[in-house]
Amino acid sequence: MCLPTLLGMGESQHQMKAEVTVGARGIDVRVTGEIDIANVDEFRALLWALPATPAPLRVDLGGVDFLSAAGVRALIAVHLRMRARGGQLVICNPNSVVRRTLRATRVNRVIPIVGSSAVGEEVTRSLPAPVPLRRAATLI
Repeated sequence: MCLPTLLGMGESQHQMKAEVTVGARGIDVRVTGEIDIANVDEFRALLWALPATPAPLRVDLGGVDFLSAAGVRALIAVHLRMRARGGQLVICNPNSVVRRTLRATRVNRVIPIVGSSAVGEEVTRSLPAPVPLRRAATLI
């Protein structure tokens, strides 16, 4: 089942579109545009509204030009939620800018990142258990 979802967030510079496909092998979400503070609530709501299933959730960021820190936090929250359900979030096909953001925030150490959503399907089956997130030490 394919559920096209258009998320138009305010100004044209903050537009984001998402297409969701729910299948027997998991859920695929293809996102285009920018994920930033102007539309991160809608992005998070879209991912949280997906069916509760232990099947893999593959988020294809190939069409995303910019991923803000708020977008990274949304992905981590979804990752934790999927893990609690026995599923797994896989980030697919990020461009070089988005990939740098994921590396700089060390998300790549917690959430699997693959070259494409088609590859993600095969990789999801062979991935080891996800690494737990570490909390930053609080300085007193």
